[in-house]
Amino acid sequence: MQFRRRLKTNATVDLVPMIDVVFQLVIFFMVSTTFILSPGINLVLPESSTAEPVAASRIVITVAGEEEIYINKERVSLDSLVPLLQEMRESSDIGNVVLEGDRQVPYAILIQVLDRLRAAGFSGANLRTLEPGGG
Repeated sequence: MQFRRRLKTNATVDLVPMIDVVFQLVIFFMVSTTFILSPGINLVLPESSTAEPVAASRIVITVAGEEEIYINKERVSLDSLVPLLQEMRESSDIGNVVLEGDRQVPYAILIQVLDRLRAAGFSGANLRTLEPGGG
């Protein structure tokens, strides 16, 4: 007398655990990746012995020279700065920005940029510097 097996072998591969692992890896890399907001401009930032870490902001203004001003990665002129900043302020609730300037940029240009920030309604600007020996 020959008996039939009630349990049949399962020859299929269960993909759910593999999908879970891949999904966890994707989330890990998304969270641990840093996003660079500033354009690929070589700046020589000034050093500061009392520098504190700058909080990330969605608006980074880079001043590389008198005619080289960038908002995030977009090159703008000094005259068009106020309307663009007002538009960005109205579209999102950002109260402060990160301002970074080359150490060779004249102080007067940075003051002009700060004046335009205040005219656009921003309440604060974080100045990005290097720690001593950091650059």
